[in-house]
Amino acid sequence: MAEVNDKEEIERENLEEVKDESEVSKRMQPWTKQITMRGVIASVMIGGIYSIIAMKLNLTTGITPNLNVSAALLAFVFMRTWTKLMRRAGIVTTPFTKQENTMIQTCSVASYSIAVGGGFGSYLLGLNKKTYELAGVSSQGNSPESFKEPGIGWMTGYLFLACFVGLFVLIPLRKILIVDYKLTFPSGMATAVLINGFHTQGDKMAKKQVRGFLKLFSVSFFWGFFQWFYTREEECGFAQFPTFGLQAWRHKFYFDFSMTYVGTGMICPHIVNLSLLFGAVISWGIMWPLIENLKGDWFPPGLPESSMQSMNGYKSFISIALILGDGLYNFIKILYFTSVSIHGRIKHKNENSAVNGHQSKAIDDLKQNEVFIRETIPLWVGAVGYFIFATITVIAVPYIFPELKWYYVIVAYIFAPSLAFCNAYGAGLTDFNMAYNYGKVALFVLASLAGREHGVVAGLAGCGLIKSVVSVSCILMQDLKTGHLTLTSPRTMLVSQAIGTAIGCVVSPLSFFMFYKAFDVGNPNGEFKAPYAIIYRNLAVLGVQGFSALPRHCLQLCYGFFAFAVGINLVKDLTPPKIGKWMPLPMAMAVPFLVGGYFTIDMCVGTFIVFVWHKLNANKAELMVPAVASGLICGEGLWILPSSILALAKIKPPICMKFLS
Repeated sequence: MAEVNDKEEIERENLEEVKDESEVSKRMQPWTKQITMRGVIASVMIGGIYSIIAMKLNLTTGITPNLNVSAALLAFVFMRTWTKLMRRAGIVTTPFTKQENTMIQTCSVASYSIAVGGGFGSYLLGLNKKTYELAGVSSQGNSPESFKEPGIGWMTGYLFLACFVGLFVLIPLRKILIVDYKLTFPSGMATAVLINGFHTQGDKMAKKQVRGFLKLFSVSFFWGFFQWFYTREEECGFAQFPTFGLQAWRHKFYFDFSMTYVGTGMICPHIVNLSLLFGAVISWGIMWPLIENLKGDWFPPGLPESSMQSMNGYKSFISIALILGDGLYNFIKILYFTSVSIHGRIKHKNENSAVNGHQSKAIDDLKQNEVFIRETIPLWVGAVGYFIFATITVIAVPYIFPELKWYYVIVAYIFAPSLAFCNAYGAGLTDFNMAYNYGKVALFVLASLAGREHGVVAGLAGCGLIKSVVSVSCILMQDLKTGHLTLTSPRTMLVSQAIGTAIGCVVSPLSFFMFYKAFDVGNPNGEFKAPYAIIYRNLAVLGVQGFSALPRHCLQLCYGFFAFAVGINLVKDLTPPKIGKWMPLPMAMAVPFLVGGYFTIDMCVGTFIVFVWHKLNANKAELMVPAVASGLICGEGLWILPSSILALAKIKPPICMKFLS
C-alpha cells in the first residue's frame, strides 16, 4: 500500500514537473532570437581557425579527428570572454544561453566540415597535374588530359553546388530519425551533454576548463613559434629529431614534437592510435624494407620511388586494399543492420505504439520532443530546396567538368536521397559516417562508365557530388540531435548549418590556397604529402584501366590485405568484447602505409597521457581532456596562419638544425 502511495506521489510530482517544463519551453526564445550576430561572428572566427587546422591535417596525414566537442568548448570560451569584456566596459548584453552555444557549434562544425570533407586532400587535389604525374604518365587509364589545376573560382562554385543539395535531402525524415526511431547519433549526443554541462555545472567547473584550454593553447602556440626558428631548409628543426636513432628516422620512425598530433591522439580512441602504430610497424618497419631489397626483381631499378610501377605503387595500392576491405565490410554491415532495424520497426509498429501508450515517458524526452515538433520545418522546404539546388547542379557542374555529363549527375541525384538516408540511419546507430565509401562506389561506377579518356576526371568529380550530399545530410542530422537535446529549434539548426556551409565554401578554398601557394603540397617526400590525393587518383585509374595498373605481385598482396581487413573485422564482431576490442582498425592502419610512422608516435604519446591521467584521476581527466587537447590543437594550429604568411612573403627562419649520420 505504501509503495502504491509512493508511486502515485511520484507520478503527481512528475505531472506537475511536466506542466512546469512545458510552460518553460513556451517561454523559450523564438528561433529567430537564437541566431545572433555575435554568434555568427564567433562562428566565422572558430570555423576559420578549425578550417586551417583541418586543412593542415588533411594535407599532411589525412587523419582528422572529430572536433565537434572541441568546437562547442571553444564557442563557450569565446562567448564567456565576450560577455565578460562587455560587462567590464559597462555594455549590457543578452545572456549567453545553451541554444546560442549550440547555434555557434553547429555553424562552426558545418564550416570546418567543408575543409575536412570537401576533397582538398583527396578527390579535388587528385585532379591536379602533380598527382597526375605521380600516378604515372605512361599508365593507360591516366590519360594526358585528365587533370585540372586547382582554382579558387571553380572550387568555390563546385562546393556551393555539391554541399547545399545535402542540406535539404533529409529534412522530410528528420522527425522519423530523431523522435520516432530515437537514434542516438553518439557524436551529436556527446556534444549536447557537454553543452548542457557548461550551462548547468556552474562557474567553477567552466573556469577550470577555460583556464586549462588557455594555458595549453599558449604553450602550443609559442612552441610552434619557437620551432619555426630552426626550420630554414627541408628536413631541419625539431620535427626531424632522430628520437630512436638515424636508422629508425630513415624509416619514418621518430617523435616530431607536433602538439597538434599529441592533442589529436588525446581525442582519438586508444584503439585508433594503436592501430596507426601497428600499421606503421607492419609497413615501414617490415614490408617496405623487404620489398626495397627486391628492386630489380619485382620492379625495375631505374624507376624513381614515386612511380606507380615502383615502391609508390605498392604503398598506394596496398593501403587502398585495406581501405576498401574495411569500407566494404562496414558498408555491408551497416546496410544489413539498417534494413533489419527498419524491418523490425515496421513489423512491431502497432505493438510498440500500444505498449508505449501505457508507459510514462521521461520528462526530458517530452520536453525535447515538444520543442522539436513544435518548431517544425515545412516539408516543402526540403522538397523545393533539393529540387532547385539539384537542378542548378545538373546544369552548372558539366561546365566545370565537361567530362561529367549532365545525365550522370541526374542519375546520381536520383539515388542520393536513399543513400543519404541509409548513411544517416547507420551513423545514428553506430556513429560511423560512411560518406567516403558511398563516394568511392560512385567513383568506380562513373570512372568505368565514362571511358578511358574521361573516366578519371568524371569519377573524381562525381565522387565529390555523392560524398558531399551524403556527408552534409548526415552532419545535419547529428546537429539536429544536438539541438533536440539542448532544446534548440530545428529551424535554428538548419539556418545555422546553411550559414556555416556558406562560410566553409568560401573559407576552405582560401585555407587550401594558403597552403598550396606557401608549401610543396603533394610532394611524397615533403611534409604536406596529401596521401589521399594519390589514393583517390589511383582508385579512378583502377576503375578505368583495371588491374593492369598494378606493379608485379602487388595484386596478390592486395588480395591478402583485403582479406586481412575483412577477417579482422569478422574477428572483432564475432569474438567476445574483451578480445574484439583489441583488434586493430584496418582503415587507421592504412594511413601510415603511405605517410610513415612519425605522426603515430605523437598520437600514441597523446593516448598514453590520457591513459595515465584516467588511472590517476578519472573524474578530472574526463572534465579536462577535451579542454587540454583542444588547447594543444588550436595553439599550434593558429601558428600555421603567421607561418604561412611568412612563407608567402619569402621570409625564411634564421637557423637550420639538422641531424646527420
